[in-house]
Amino acid sequence: MRYIILTLLLTLSIFSQNIDLKVKKAIIKIYTAAKEPSYKKPWISRTTRSSGSGAVIDGNLILTNAHVVANSTFLEVQRFDIAKRYIAKVVAVSHELDLALITTEEKDFFKDITPLKIGDLPESEQKILVYGYPMGGKTQSVTSGVVSRIEHQRYVHSGEKFLAIQVDAAINPGNSGGPAISNGKIVGVVMQGITFSQNIGYLVPTVMIKHFLKDWSDGKIDGVPQLHLFISKLENPAAKRYYGLNKKQTGILVDRVMPLGNSAGKLKKGDIILSIDGKKIEDDGTVEFRKDEYTSAKYLTDLHQFGDKVKLEVWRDKKKIDLNITMDKPNDGVWLVKSFQYDKDPTYFIYGGYLFSPLVENLVDSGKSKNCAIYSLINKFATKKKREQPILLGVFADRSNRGNQDLYNYLPTKINGENIVDFKSFYKKMFSQKDGFIVLEDSNNIQVIIDVKEARARHRKILQMYNVEFDRSKDLRDSNTTGI
Repeated sequence: MRYIILTLLLTLSIFSQNIDLKVKKAIIKIYTAAKEPSYKKPWISRTTRSSGSGAVIDGNLILTNAHVVANSTFLEVQRFDIAKRYIAKVVAVSHELDLALITTEEKDFFKDITPLKIGDLPESEQKILVYGYPMGGKTQSVTSGVVSRIEHQRYVHSGEKFLAIQVDAAINPGNSGGPAISNGKIVGVVMQGITFSQNIGYLVPTVMIKHFLKDWSDGKIDGVPQLHLFISKLENPAAKRYYGLNKKQTGILVDRVMPLGNSAGKLKKGDIILSIDGKKIEDDGTVEFRKDEYTSAKYLTDLHQFGDKVKLEVWRDKKKIDLNITMDKPNDGVWLVKSFQYDKDPTYFIYGGYLFSPLVENLVDSGKSKNCAIYSLINKFATKKKREQPILLGVFADRSNRGNQDLYNYLPTKINGENIVDFKSFYKKMFSQKDGFIVLEDSNNIQVIIDVKEARARHRKILQMYNVEFDRSKDLRDSNTTGI
């Protein structure tokens, strides 16, 4: 009997070791060289080097974080059991979900590697192992922990909120992109931690990983669709009575509908969304995504792909109505300030020493202190009459712009009395004027006046003085507008 038990334990031990070795072979170290642009000085950039982790999945693909490969100019990958580095390339990336797929054309890299499978959303307190190549050494590391909670969190890389798994396993720089494994399957991808915390780390859950893979199945990434609404909770009993809801009815109140968003013309201010796809919405804006577990009602639209229809049960004028909304409008087009940009150079142009750029989140987020005027625009939505907000970042001091040298972070809303619609049309108006004056005006009626002939006469000299090679970004150089 002892012999049988001993043999069984030995067999289980060997089986466990074999599984562990298969997992380790599938965990990849990623070396990234990147060009990191400066959004304050958009004509320059700096090079950076970093490393992260990834996991081999089906199709000779390596699943990792978008932030591991963002702005990359050169990628290499290395196996657990081979010292050689292999040149790699990005196949697909979703900066929104902080996920990416990379591969290498040298197919022998994947020899004897068993691809890891994508598992289901783990349970609370489920044990997990986090694999990767964190700081503190060069070889592969494994840490253990449990699932602490599952709820919507802000993804640092994109600034968007999606479902996330919190774990207590030790996570450090270099772990990014590595998998969390449970029962031999991937249950999440390491994306971020909280500095100075006691082992609080976050994973992109398999729900969002599967969304990303399905999105990419047609060869392009469309993103996660949204309803494009501003909503309020309905926890106040007086508010519920005001809108004619009974005690059993719950939902969220529509405050504003973005004019260029998916709900425009369908939902309106004062509507109460009772359910999405038949799932009841609680008064605190959450839904039950699993028995006795709740997260943001946004989860229900997060499950959809771009172009899907979503079914809403709405309380309007004290009556129930059913609405079907097609979610086919891109998220970036609905905001005045565009979301974080990666894998592209900033857009800018210089005119007589005045440096202009479209306002994007990279600019809002830069610097030690937040500029209130700029930061207040972060939740402003775009309209047909106002799609983008240009910003005057600063002025290259010269005799032609004397008196305006200290201008920076100026937000023009008009040019020569006309409203500015978007950055491209603003750029064309600036460069198309041949004489006279350009008068810019902001929302406080503060003017910036530029003498066109003087600016044109000094333009090239200013660029030479400040050692600026191009007076505009490549995307604008490729357009038909001529310089000055």
